[in-house]
Amino acid sequence: MAEAGSFADRVKQQADIVRVIGEYVRLKKSGQNFTGLCPFHGEKTPSFAVHPVKQIFHCFGCGKGGDVFSFVMEMEKCPFPEAVKVVAEKCGIPVPRPKERTPEERKENQQRAALIEIHREAQAFFVRQLESTAEGRAARAYLEDRGLNAETIARFGIGYAPSGGDVLLRQLKPKYAENLLVESGVISRDQSGARLFDRFRRRITFPIANESGKVVAFGCRALGDELPKYLNSPETPIYSKSNVLYHMDRAKEPIRRQDFAILVEGYMDAIAVARAGIGNVVASCGTSLAEPQIKLLGRFTKRVIVNYDPDVAGQAATERSLMLLLEHDFEVRVLALPPVGDLSGQAGKKADPDLFIREKGAEAYIKLLKEAPPYVDYLIARARQMDLSTGEGKQRALNFLMPYVQRIPNRLLRSEWATRIAQQLRIDEPVLRAALNKSATERRGEVKVAPQLVGKPAKQIERRLIRMLAEAEGFKKELAQRLQHGRLYEGLETEKVFAALIVAGLSDEPIPATEIGAQLEERERRLFFEILFEDAQEPTWEEAESCLDALRRRQIEQELAKVQKTIEANPSGAGLRELLERKQELMKQLTAAGQPG
Repeated sequence: MAEAGSFADRVKQQADIVRVIGEYVRLKKSGQNFTGLCPFHGEKTPSFAVHPVKQIFHCFGCGKGGDVFSFVMEMEKCPFPEAVKVVAEKCGIPVPRPKERTPEERKENQQRAALIEIHREAQAFFVRQLESTAEGRAARAYLEDRGLNAETIARFGIGYAPSGGDVLLRQLKPKYAENLLVESGVISRDQSGARLFDRFRRRITFPIANESGKVVAFGCRALGDELPKYLNSPETPIYSKSNVLYHMDRAKEPIRRQDFAILVEGYMDAIAVARAGIGNVVASCGTSLAEPQIKLLGRFTKRVIVNYDPDVAGQAATERSLMLLLEHDFEVRVLALPPVGDLSGQAGKKADPDLFIREKGAEAYIKLLKEAPPYVDYLIARARQMDLSTGEGKQRALNFLMPYVQRIPNRLLRSEWATRIAQQLRIDEPVLRAALNKSATERRGEVKVAPQLVGKPAKQIERRLIRMLAEAEGFKKELAQRLQHGRLYEGLETEKVFAALIVAGLSDEPIPATEIGAQLEERERRLFFEILFEDAQEPTWEEAESCLDALRRRQIEQELAKVQKTIEANPSGAGLRELLERKQELMKQLTAAGQPG
């Protein structure tokens, strides 16, 4: 939120939202607004509108809307401060110099910069070793046997760490303090603390970059039979494995452009998929997918195809990842690659993405990728592999499926899946539905149901009053007071919109529509922006009073219906007399309000 008088507020006042959005969307003048194709969802008919006077945008198709900052945040996938800077630069507004850092902050920044530089030098060293040494030739032969040519090796910065224990150390030691070298993770110290040595020896090196493309760690594979087979950098001030996805620095733009990501396990899998012409691939590097990685992915898309290895460990990793992705409202599909058979059609080896693409080719992989089923189909197939010949086996299959089915956000879709599960597992559908209902009741706090984005349309009276509360500067405060005093908005479909507008209307300071919208849930915010973009005549106080009278009549009619219902319940004595008297009074009020009783 741009606070009054802040730099962000000044930028917002000076920025031209049409000019900024026009750099991303081709806009055309349409009445007092500008329209174009929405950048947030695919469409052929323009439903995206920009209001130059109110300095807001809204899409009538997907419902996204807000101010110039929220638009840039959504397009650039950046936080609010960065969006302010982007808008300022686009509009030629000088950005203030950052505040002077404390000595501690300067020291931390210097340390991080030095660690980045150590990794840059280590990366260049590993590449040289691969290109120009005898050991490097053996490593290149291994990579070529895995299908990687010179162009691919260079493209992904693959290198080689030699077998000598201090070759890299000797290059770095004259330039950096020992403690800093150890903290970088590329150099280790022995248990006595007296000797330093290279952490990676006789290994293929894969540089791991952060989102901005800076190398911050290495993943290394043993060239021979050394254990462990894979050895990664430790946690450092510039690297946390739960915050980084391999290939994200290259994949983020293809992911945003295509609006889905392919999630694989290892470096070679990510490289193989990228070489197949599919740039929107990232790898979790053999570790369990972590929440920060999912949040990083969520900045660019909410759609994922999980393509982990088909072995037992890969299946377990797939199921753990599904849980986390569904909890963060991702739309998930799962690609389980078939085994790679020989020419006689006999069953072959289980195929990870790297092996499958080498054996079957990129086109076969892309075809399966397009056909990847929703995650529930994958899970049903997994459940069908269990022993379903007994009641206990079916119970185990249900227990396996239940946590995932609970996370299906849409009630109708959940019902459809229940039918399919019952058919596939040969379970009585009423029994399955009872189990689902019971589980949902017991775990109500954990089941996430997506809000209904489209409810009953607001009546015209409500829409006009909302527009007046937002724009009628001459009388919106009086209108807000009348609505609040009579509680006339309570029980309306638009009650939450009215509540936010009444608070704004009673304020002595003007509150922008974007800030009011930010307080609302998705459905109400969407309705609010739609109403603001409607063509409407200039509001008058006479019209406002007419709308208020209509709400009063509604209020009286509702109370009258309740009184009548209570009378029909046959109360006796004084209670009945009071109800009849109240009914007569309400009927008189209706008549006075212009509604015959």
